[in-house]
Amino acid sequence: MNNNHLNLILEGTVANKGIAFGKIAFIKRTNAGLQKEYVEDTQKECDRFEKARLHAISQLATLYEASIEKLGEQNAVVFQIHQMMLDDPDYVSSINKLITDEHANAEYAVTVVAHKFEKQFLQMDNDYMKGRAADVIDISRRVKEILMMHAGKLQHHGIDYKNDGPVIIAADDLVPSETVQLDQTSVTAIVTTEGSDRSHTAIFARTMGLPTIVAVGKNFTSKYEGLFAIVDGNSGKIYIDPDESTITRFKEIKKTDDSQKSHLEEFRGKITVTRSGRKINLYANSGSLADIDLIKASDAEGIGLFRSEYIFMQAHDYPTEDYQLDIYKNVLEQMEGKKVIIRTLDIGADKTAEYFMLKPEDNPAMGVRAIRLCLQNKAIFKTQLRALYRASVYGNLSIMVPLITSVEEVLETKKIIQEVKTELKQQNLAFNDNVEFGIMIETPAAALISDELAKVVDFFSIGTNDLTQFTLAADRQNADLTKYLNPYHHAVVRLIEMTIQNAHACGIWVGICGELASDEKFLGKLIQLQVDEMSVVPSSVLTLRAKIASLG
Repeated sequence: MNNNHLNLILEGTVANKGIAFGKIAFIKRTNAGLQKEYVEDTQKECDRFEKARLHAISQLATLYEASIEKLGEQNAVVFQIHQMMLDDPDYVSSINKLITDEHANAEYAVTVVAHKFEKQFLQMDNDYMKGRAADVIDISRRVKEILMMHAGKLQHHGIDYKNDGPVIIAADDLVPSETVQLDQTSVTAIVTTEGSDRSHTAIFARTMGLPTIVAVGKNFTSKYEGLFAIVDGNSGKIYIDPDESTITRFKEIKKTDDSQKSHLEEFRGKITVTRSGRKINLYANSGSLADIDLIKASDAEGIGLFRSEYIFMQAHDYPTEDYQLDIYKNVLEQMEGKKVIIRTLDIGADKTAEYFMLKPEDNPAMGVRAIRLCLQNKAIFKTQLRALYRASVYGNLSIMVPLITSVEEVLETKKIIQEVKTELKQQNLAFNDNVEFGIMIETPAAALISDELAKVVDFFSIGTNDLTQFTLAADRQNADLTKYLNPYHHAVVRLIEMTIQNAHACGIWVGICGELASDEKFLGKLIQLQVDEMSVVPSSVLTLRAKIASLG
């Protein structure tokens, strides 16, 4: 390196923490810029597409088997999902229709339909569904490469990058099949101009232990190909062509990070306990089945929040009782007897599925959502509760209901639960009659009447994200109001304290499952307030266990 360093710093969103060094290597894709070609025999072209589609499904079946050991079964299952996406009638018929109507070549038809579906996913409000945009691009790219290889237009199948490691892989975005096939002996990190920290690619990167920064923006281009860089997965910054002093500084940071990771490993397999001997249940949050391996690897003592809405949001129609049962059973069995707290459907106008056909709302966060939607659609709610209770015999299940504001809502929910139990008994279907039933404290109303609510439930879980926005009248989706969203505000803290005191007075336990649970600056206060359980992102588990061991 010469002395005229760029010392350029770019910034993105952290998808996986860690420090990494290497030369920037942009992925070279060989199937870009496909042109529309006129085809006379459209039936022959449809047959050509069909042959490539079936070939892709076969490849994905092989990739699934090969990925189980590397990623774990719960992550590898994405390649089974990809096979199902290639069988999706809307996807397949759209491609065939475009070929037939426009006499277009199959490669072009696949490209157009892929971008149409990608746009639909990206326009959805939910991060999970936005992440599915990468999946449709992944399966489509695979089909196009097969089409081109069969036509003799492509010699190399898959991705290509200079493998003279250590390298930092760079791309507009990575799809799951590209990520899992990266050579970990040379690849030290991933940086993308686009993408989401909730995508399958981000999950895979975390499982593979690769520091990853996404959504860096269009300023990160191939003109930096081959330059040495530092990826700071702790801050989300990429240092391109840094000077010697910056390199030395980050080598020291990495050395400290590695030492701290080694220290944290001493807490693996231990219980979470304060200096005075008070036990805290340290659980992890889960957004889908894909998180289970991460949670188990994190050494969390259970799942404190399993968001069941993802099941509904990725479905094309209301998921059946048996479909939900299979998922809940899978989660409980995977957790091998550890507590799993599943939140009932928390869906509304701010995060929804098209088949619900919900009316647009001016203020969806305070609209028809969560328990309100469930009590207005009891058949849907009952189906979920039946699936949950039937799954309860396969593990240690607790059920909690979101956005409670009154005792009446709790009593109405418990009445439906009793109906479900009666029906299951009449049908001779097994279930655990002693499933813990709790509610989320997310509104000032719930906190203020927590003394009454504590008498009719088994536990509370405080959702600090919503509690903060409702208490301070600041929409957490509005970036202009960020400065007003102060989770340390005395009003928020007093409501948390009131909730814990009222719960303990009635002999029930209290957990925290919002972002405040992972906040090391607030941890001492939570311990002081006598919280019983915390549910955090998996990556924070060992860090918080070590910190708790040093407190009160």
